[in-house]
Amino acid sequence: MKCREIFDRGIRFHHYCNTAYPLRPNSLAAYELHDEAQILKTVKKNIETQKELCLYVHIPFCQARCRFCEYVVLDQPAEDDPDRYVEHLLKEIELYREMIGDKPIAGYDLGGGTPAYLSVENLKAITDSIKRFALEDGIYMSIETTPVIAANDPEKIKAIREMGYNRISMGFQTVSEKLLSELGREGSKSIYEKAVENIRKAGFDRLNVDLMYGFLNQSDEDFANTIRYTIALGPEFITLYRNRYKGTKLEAESQGVTLYKVNRQYEIAYRLLKEAGYEANNGKNTFSRIPGDMGTSSYLTKRVIDATSYVGFGLGAQSFVGNYLAYNLGCVDHKLEKYFEAVEKGILPINDIADMPIDEVRAKAISVMFYFGFISMKAYKARFGEDFRDVYATQIAFLENNSLMEFVNEDTFMLTDYGAAHLYGIIPLFYSERSVKEMFTLSDRWLNDKKGEDIYLEKYDRKKYDAPSVAVDLLIFNRDKTKLLLISRAEHPFVNKLALPGGFYMPEDETLEYAAARELLEETSVSVDIKEKDLVKVTSTKGRDPRGWVVSVAYSVCLDENAVKPVANSDAIYASWVELKTLKKEDLAFDHWEIIDYVLNKD
Repeated sequence: MKCREIFDRGIRFHHYCNTAYPLRPNSLAAYELHDEAQILKTVKKNIETQKELCLYVHIPFCQARCRFCEYVVLDQPAEDDPDRYVEHLLKEIELYREMIGDKPIAGYDLGGGTPAYLSVENLKAITDSIKRFALEDGIYMSIETTPVIAANDPEKIKAIREMGYNRISMGFQTVSEKLLSELGREGSKSIYEKAVENIRKAGFDRLNVDLMYGFLNQSDEDFANTIRYTIALGPEFITLYRNRYKGTKLEAESQGVTLYKVNRQYEIAYRLLKEAGYEANNGKNTFSRIPGDMGTSSYLTKRVIDATSYVGFGLGAQSFVGNYLAYNLGCVDHKLEKYFEAVEKGILPINDIADMPIDEVRAKAISVMFYFGFISMKAYKARFGEDFRDVYATQIAFLENNSLMEFVNEDTFMLTDYGAAHLYGIIPLFYSERSVKEMFTLSDRWLNDKKGEDIYLEKYDRKKYDAPSVAVDLLIFNRDKTKLLLISRAEHPFVNKLALPGGFYMPEDETLEYAAARELLEETSVSVDIKEKDLVKVTSTKGRDPRGWVVSVAYSVCLDENAVKPVANSDAIYASWVELKTLKKEDLAFDHWEIIDYVLNKD
């Protein structure tokens, strides 16, 4: 299958084609192991081949399960569940201790859920057990808390710091109390400020705050206010998490959220964070104000850049070691009893384990690498013993030719600004052949642009805009009028349809001609001076736009297509010259077919 087809489908299926691999929990069923002896042999063999490892401990408890949560979290734990859980968790760790032995541990995270939900005694027991492994000097031991716990239990935060944790992360997600309520999460500015105060008093000098974007009911203004407020609190690191929808209580809303909205909100955050002195390369979600510090825990940094193998302990925890990918019991049903039973029998509490072929191992590792927005040639060679340029020559050529990625030096193949906005089309280029087929099958069954438009319009507030609104549309022909410059829309309505470049006129500060030139530049990167004489049609039919009454003012100019290289920006997925003879009415958004037909016949 050609790179362009894969890329295009990944863009459309952007809620699923992210850094999480594989696409579904049962995607790797063909490679799964079921015999206990074979499972143990595979785990031991792969651990033995590693020069170093990372460790992750999962705590499946929270004060409440947020509606956006995709992780293994218990909805209503019993009072004694945390104590019982830690008791069995420690036993699971011991099942692995002999296999891991004295291998260097390059990173360790205590995550969840909410680890700080546990008592100090249980946290200390876990930490002491992990410290008996050969932790490398200088690693950042990272732990997660919530603002509510950090604000209300300063003694616990102090005890956590004394245990040796030197990086702490907590999720604000948003400062919009209305949105927090809709998401089933507690939070307020007073809680956030008290939490930060207590974390600083405990001695933490590496604080990360998680923020989320891409919600259906989240406005750009709300998100920008959240960014500004968080910057003012002065955390060393700020991490942006796009709401991924898959497997959450919000999944039904996903098609109402376009890639345009996701990218627009990321760009808002990127600009504000850069202005405030936080640094991150293209496509990276963690921003750091400490020079030279990636901002992430040692565990995540090693996982992402070097594809270092990691063992996960706890309910539903994931392990990716050598060639095997495993999920612990509880990954599906979020229940403790089967996990407890396996541990008590001295059996590794694994629910699914796949002994993967090399193309699946590569796909898993590279998908995760894109969390930082680049691939290290040295790290890839160290992990796989082969040259990335040789294995992925076709993909590299496609990405470079389309200005999506570039070699910034001999080692680093990095997303461009344009590539960062199209990440979800890039990642599938490195999928296995099996996974590419799965992506097409799933998306054929799942994607429904009309359903997404209906969800979008249900939340669309027409009262915020003047009636009628005025839009400008651009007909940019080549010299012999055989081709037309069109975009593929990234936003509802008519997402993924072809359209004339254009957008809304803002009468308070521009003329119609200026608005036309601005929209053309924003959507296609093509700069043209639009004149009054270029006006060709005004369309005022009320039903032309499902959002409400929008009058279109259309302009037409001819350009030399060889002198113009369109590049999509703003709310366009693509911008390209399209042959008029290939156009079909059903391919076009709004009433753009009628506008094009009118102008051609008029001439």
